[in-house]
Amino acid sequence: MKVLVCGGAGYIGSNMTAMLAAAGFEPVVFDNLSTGHRSAVASAEFVQGDLADYELLVKTLKKHKIEAVMHFAAFIEVGESVQAPLKYYHNNVSCTQNLLSAMEAAGVDKFVFSSTAAVYGMPKHVPIIEDSPKQPINPYGETKWAAERMCHYQSQTGKLTFASLRYFNACGSGANASLGEDHRPESHLIPRVIQAAMGKIAEIQIYGTDYPTPDGTCVRDYIHIEDLCRAHLLALNKLEQNSELVYNLGNGEGYSVKEVIETVKQVSGKDFKVVEADRRPGDPPILTSDATKARTELGWKPELAELEKIIATAWQWHNQNPNGYPD
Repeated sequence: MKVLVCGGAGYIGSNMTAMLAAAGFEPVVFDNLSTGHRSAVASAEFVQGDLADYELLVKTLKKHKIEAVMHFAAFIEVGESVQAPLKYYHNNVSCTQNLLSAMEAAGVDKFVFSSTAAVYGMPKHVPIIEDSPKQPINPYGETKWAAERMCHYQSQTGKLTFASLRYFNACGSGANASLGEDHRPESHLIPRVIQAAMGKIAEIQIYGTDYPTPDGTCVRDYIHIEDLCRAHLLALNKLEQNSELVYNLGNGEGYSVKEVIETVKQVSGKDFKVVEADRRPGDPPILTSDATKARTELGWKPELAELEKIIATAWQWHNQNPNGYPD
């Protein structure tokens, strides 16, 4: 099967591209390189383009005889989405609509969508199940939920079969630690703590130590990038029999901010400055997933669930690539 990987030069997309190729698929990467890295795309066919370019999308889909599309090309920074909501609505909603329109024109009906736990907002109950209320509290979560609804209604026409996969916290590095996380600037906790261990930043701040959790710091659900990508392959295969699939993807158990910091210290053998700061508004004490549905229906099971294993792969990549990708 030939698969178009939109955003395939980014963190999750590049790992997905490598896994598709290893599994015998023929991935074609479509990326505008606004945040992705050309060097993260190994030998896969590469098309530099933007999802706003309808004609190029249709041309690419037809030229490469694409049979399925995976979409990882959203903007993902919550804080930025609050400061620039129109930027997020354009890229995450309008450009997704453009992609779906191009797929319809080219006769491509299989779609795997990278969604997020942010669609749930501030859940009243954890772990979160797929039927939990959708109450996003920022433009990022809102635009992802809007894209999900668009897919749902398009599937009702019979022109689309899709899987919406709601991630919790993707982390680690895949493909034998050759494909890692290189956001610029970096806002995710694990790579930020690794940067502190490497001496690239002066300190790590803990935002709030008085939450109702075992050690007073926020608890989050971390999922290794390869476990995440494996779920996408399983979902893609299941689309042969289903028009709409929705799954949470997480380990189901959370780790606190302090646990992440201490594990990085253990894995790296490095010490660094940690500063306690005030809580950030909008940070729930605990966010963990109930991924029972994915385990049951897809036969999926995280293979790298332990925090130490996750961080060890990330630490390896960052040390091999101290300045990130060369481009």
